[in-house]
Amino acid sequence: MPETASTTRAPDALLPSLAPLLHEWLPRQRWFAGKGRRVTGFTLEAATELLPLDGPGPGLLHLLVRVEQPGRPAGTPADCYQLLLGVRTQLPPRLAPALIGRIRQGPLAGRAVYEGLRDPRLAGLLYERLRTPGRTGPLRFHATTALPPALAPRMLDAEQSNSSLVYGDSFILKIFRRVSPGANPDLELPLALAGAGCARVPAPVAWFESGASTLGVLQPYLRNSRDGWRLALDALADGREFTAEARALGRATAEVHLALAEALPTRRLQRSETEQLAAAMDRRLHAAAQAVPALMPYVPGLRAVFAAASGADGGSAVQRIHGDLHLGQTLRGSDGGWAVIDFEGEPAKPLDERRSPQPTVRDVAGMLRSFDYAARTHRPWNADWAARCRAAYCTGYAEAAGADPRTDPALLRAYETDKAVYEVVYEARHRPDWLPVPMSAIERLSTSR
Repeated sequence: MPETASTTRAPDALLPSLAPLLHEWLPRQRWFAGKGRRVTGFTLEAATELLPLDGPGPGLLHLLVRVEQPGRPAGTPADCYQLLLGVRTQLPPRLAPALIGRIRQGPLAGRAVYEGLRDPRLAGLLYERLRTPGRTGPLRFHATTALPPALAPRMLDAEQSNSSLVYGDSFILKIFRRVSPGANPDLELPLALAGAGCARVPAPVAWFESGASTLGVLQPYLRNSRDGWRLALDALADGREFTAEARALGRATAEVHLALAEALPTRRLQRSETEQLAAAMDRRLHAAAQAVPALMPYVPGLRAVFAAASGADGGSAVQRIHGDLHLGQTLRGSDGGWAVIDFEGEPAKPLDERRSPQPTVRDVAGMLRSFDYAARTHRPWNADWAARCRAAYCTGYAEAAGADPRTDPALLRAYETDKAVYEVVYEARHRPDWLPVPMSAIERLSTSR
C-alpha cells in the first residue's frame, strides 16, 4: 500500500460538491447524533483516497467532516463524523440501497456516491489495509498479530451509534462514526485488559486512527455467542429462572473490574467528590421532573437518596469502568462463559467524561436496571424474576470481587436512582408504553430504605 494518500482532489472543491448530498443523507443515519437540529454547514477535517477515484473500479474516499448545527454550547467544536464513501460511474443494482446520490458539480461531477461499507469490495479493502500496518495520508493502521487474508465481509445492521463489519465470522470491525480527539475507551480498555490477562473481553488485533482520534477497532468475532438480553428474554418466555446466568455474569463483571484496577490507576473517592456527584444527580432530577410531571410526587424521596450518598464519608475506590453496562453489552459463549463488550461508554457524553475514573457500583447499577427491563417484556410483568436476578448478580460479583456491592448501599442506590430518572425522561419522550418500567423503580427507590 502507498504510504501517502492521493492528493489529486482539491479539498476546497470536493466538499462543496458533496455538501448537497450530505445535507439530505446524514440526518437520516441512525448514528447521526444531531437529529432534530438543522444542518447549517460542513468543515472538512481530512480527505483520504483509500482507492483512487479516477481508476477503472470503484474509488473509496475517507472523510472526517465537522457538521455545523445550531444550539451547541459556546466554545465547543462541531461534531466530527467519519464517512467512507464509495464512488462509481455506474452503481450496480445490488448496491442501489447504498446510494447517497449523484454529484452535480465539482471534481466528481456525474459520479454516484454511496455508503462504501456496504460494498464488499471496499469493505474488503479496509480489512486488507488493517493487515498491513503503516500510513495512508493522515490515517495510521496498526496490528498486534498477523491476520489471515481475503476474509469475506458483511455489514451488520444492528448498530446504532457506530457501524460494524464482520469478516469471515472471524473478526468484527467497529467503525466509530462520531469521533473525538483522544483514545476511544473501546480500544484503550480492551488493550489494557488484554495486557492484564483478562479473557472476559475480546482483545483488539488491529485498529486505525487519525491524529489523536481512534477511528476503528478490529477484534475477534464471538460467532457462537448470544447476547445477554436475548438470553434473558428467552428465559422469561420459557418460564425459566435466570439466576445461575446472572450469578455467573456478576462474577464476570467483577473480574473485569479487578483487571482494570490492576492495569490502570485507581484512587479513593473524596468526600467533596461524593457531594459533587450527588449534586449533579439532584440537578438531573430537577430537570427530569420539569419534563415529566409524573416524577413530581417522588421527588422528596429521590432527593433523600442523593442526600444519603452526599453524606457518605467517601473512601470508595474509583477506577476505569465499562460506563454503559447492561445485558446487551454481554455475550455468553457455547461453553457458558460470559464476555463483556462495547467499552465505548455512553456515546452522547464527552470523551473526557467517559474516560474518567468512577465507582464500580455505577456499572453494577446499570446491570440491575437491565434486569428490570428484561422482566418488563413478560406478561404479566414478572418483577420477582428481576429481583432474584438482581440478587444473584450481586452475589456473583461479591464471590469474585471479595466485596458485595450491596455493602455500599448509599452510592449504589444513588446510581440506580439516577439511571432510573434518566430512563423516565427517555421513555416519556420515545416509548410512553415503557414508562411503567422506570416508574416502578422510582417508586421502589424513593420509598425503600
